[in-house]
Amino acid sequence: MMIPVRCFTCGNVVGEHWDDFKRRTEAGEDPAEVLDDLGVTRHCCRRMIVSHKDLVDVVAPYQ
Repeated sequence: MMIPVRCFTCGNVVGEHWDDFKRRTEAGEDPAEVLDDLGVTRHCCRRMIVSHKDLVDVVAPYQ
């Protein structure tokens, strides 16, 4: 599934950071440093990004 646009807990926008986070962590950067650099400081927002599992490719054939 796609990452939610807003944090479920506080309502801050987190969806806009997903592409940068994914690209930079795949390049080998530390996820905590990437989130700090992107300005994602709240624990609830960080969990939304770090715990997200991209399932679009898995679910798409069944639609």
